Amino acid sequence: MMLLMRIILLVTAAIAASAQPYSLLLKGGHVIDPKNGRSAKLDVAIQNGRIAKVAADIPADTASRVTRVDGLYVTPGLIDIHVHVYTGTGVKALTGDSSVYPDSFSFRSGVTTMVDAGSAGWRNFDDFRQRIIDRAQTRVLAFVNIVGNGMSPAGEDTPSEMQGDQAAAIARKHKDVVVGFKTAHYAGEGWPSVDGALAAGRATNLPVMVDFGYLSLDRTLRTLLGDKLRSGDIYTDCYSGHRGELGEDGKTNPAMEVGRKRGVIFDVGHGGGSFYWNVAEPLTRQGFWPDSISTDLHTGSMNAGMKDMTNVMSKFLNLGASLDDVIKMSTWNPTREIKRVDLGHLDEGAVADITVLRVEQGAFGFIDSAGATFPGAKKLTAEITIRDGIVRWDLNGRAATDWKSYKYQKRAPVTVPTPRRKKQ
Repeated sequence: MMLLMRIILLVTAAIAASAQPYSLLLKGGHVIDPKNGRSAKLDVAIQNGRIAKVAADIPADTASRVTRVDGLYVTPGLIDIHVHVYTGTGVKALTGDSSVYPDSFSFRSGVTTMVDAGSAGWRNFDDFRQRIIDRAQTRVLAFVNIVGNGMSPAGEDTPSEMQGDQAAAIARKHKDVVVGFKTAHYAGEGWPSVDGALAAGRATNLPVMVDFGYLSLDRTLRTLLGDKLRSGDIYTDCYSGHRGELGEDGKTNPAMEVGRKRGVIFDVGHGGGSFYWNVAEPLTRQGFWPDSISTDLHTGSMNAGMKDMTNVMSKFLNLGASLDDVIKMSTWNPTREIKRVDLGHLDEGAVADITVLRVEQGAFGFIDSAGATFPGAKKLTAEITIRDGIVRWDLNGRAATDWKSYKYQKRAPVTVPTPRRKKQ
C-alpha cells in the first residue's frame, strides 16, 4: 500500500511538472518592447534561458516560479554601448586602473550588455579578452581602438600606431565580440585616426565610433559629420559642447543636422566631462535627441554626475523624452547600431535578458559634468535584472523565496580546534 502511494505521488508530481513549462513568469508588469511595438500590461515567461512567451494573463500555474511585478516596467536588458572595463592590468590609464570591472556596475543598473569603447587596441585586445570579456557574467562586447595599445599612458596621437589592417585582423579574430572600431582623444594634425578607423570599418563592414578629440582649422565638426563618417557610424559625447555641437547663437550646429540626414548615429557618452545641461537642454528642446543613451563608465564618472545607466536615462526622461523612447534609446537602438539585433528585444526564442524598472515620482536632482544640477520629478531604478534567464540582481527580493518557506540546507557546526598546550 505504501509503495502504491509513493508511485501515485511520483506520477502526480510528474504531471504537475509537465503542466509548468516555464521556469519563471514575470506577472502583472507593463512591458515596453520597442522592436515589436509593445507597450502594454503583459506577462513574460522564461524557459531554458530564453523568452518563451509574452502575452496577457499567462496562467500562474504554468510556471514553477512566479514573480509579481505590478506597477513596474518590464523591458529588454539595457545595453550600454560606451563603457571602459579593461581593468586589472596595473596601468594608470583606461587600459587599467581607470577602467572598472563590468559585473560591479552592470546588473545593479539594469544593464545586461556592455560595449567597451576602445579601451584596448589591436596590440592588447587578446589580453583584454582573456582578462575581462571571457570572465564576466555581463555580456561584454567591444570597439577596437585604432591605436595599437588603446587608451594607454602613451596616448592616442601616434599616426604610425593607427593601422586599419591590424585592427581589422583583430576584429576578424574576435568577430563574436568585436562590434566596431574606436578613435578618441586625438590632438594631432589631420585625420589619421579617423581615416584609419574608417579603413578598418570598410574592411569588415563594421561601424566606427568617434570621440572627436580636438578641433583645428582643418579638423572641423562639419567635415567629420558631413564628409568623413558614413551612415551608421557613431558620433559619441554628442552633448559635450566641446566641438561646437551647440552654436554660440544657442541653436543646434547645422553640422549636427547634416550628419543626422546622412545617417550618422548620435550617442550620449556622458562620462566625466561630456554632458552639460547648458548644451543638452537647448539641443533637446530644439528636437535634437540622441539615438542611443550610454554612460562612458569609468572611475572618473561613476561617482560624479554620471553615476550609472539608469541615472543617465532618468536625465532624458526629465528633459521631456517619453519612457518608451528612453527605453528604445537604451535597448533596440543600440543593438542596431552595433549590428547585434539578436539582443535588445523580447521576441519569443530570444535570449532572456530582461530588466524590470521602477519609475519613482518625487523631487530629484541630476548632476552634469560641471557639477550643476537639474531638477526632475522622475527617477528610474532597476528592480530586477535577468541575464540568460538567471536573476542576477534583485533589489527588493521580488524574485526570491520567502525565508519562512525556503528550504535551507543543514549546516554543520563550525568548531575551532582547541590549541595544544606546549609541554613544560
